[in-house]
Amino acid sequence: MDQMDKKIKKEILDQTEDSQDKIKVDIWNHIDQELFQQKSRKEKFMKKKSKITPIIITAAALIMILFSTQTDTGMAFIKQIKDMFEPEKEITQSIEGTEEETDVVLQEGKDAEYVIYIDEARYKLVKGENFDIITTKEPLEERYPEVSMKIEQFKGLTPEEIVASKETELASEYSKVTATESVSDPVEGYKLHAIDGGTEWDSPVTNVYVVDNKNGGSFVITEKYFLEAAEGHGARFYAMLKQFVIIE
Repeated sequence: MDQMDKKIKKEILDQTEDSQDKIKVDIWNHIDQELFQQKSRKEKFMKKKSKITPIIITAAALIMILFSTQTDTGMAFIKQIKDMFEPEKEITQSIEGTEEETDVVLQEGKDAEYVIYIDEARYKLVKGENFDIITTKEPLEERYPEVSMKIEQFKGLTPEEIVASKETELASEYSKVTATESVSDPVEGYKLHAIDGGTEWDSPVTNVYVVDNKNGGSFVITEKYFLEAAEGHGARFYAMLKQFVIIE
């Protein structure tokens, strides 16, 4: 390994020694984009680099250097970095009163501005033009109401502005809307809850979480399922949403 590789490696290891899971996820996300998905995204990286943290800039710069040189030493070092982070992990979630160990996979959201771990055995992340949506891997029968979790970002609207709008929207669509509350779990922000059709098994349920994007805007996560699925799909959405991380 030449002096440049040694210097960069030391800087990366020094800065990441005490880093938490969020930093690990951030760095892995950019490593995955630049090398391991083997996509030519150099231009996209240059547009984004002013938005990411100094640690991410350092790691991403290293990737670009090694990506250009393609040396055996460089590729070996990239593998070491890859092994430091978690593209997959196991979480514990409570499903219908039973603790369940579930494997989840790291996924990058729209424009790489958030990451989330997905239970890919049951769900898939579909990227749209204006939002991403997590839905069942296999389509449900027509008799079931919609089951999905939509993630969208509104860059010019504060959480408070979004909440006011969503309260009006839900009141016009659902027979019962509970009071908006501030929450810190599964995410930090506001939660709105609505249900339609009373206590029937197929009564549609919606949870809306509004989260500050730390840049003058908001993320809005809208969960949809039905009453009988509250301890199934509802609990699984809750567990996945706990793994939601904004990339500042």
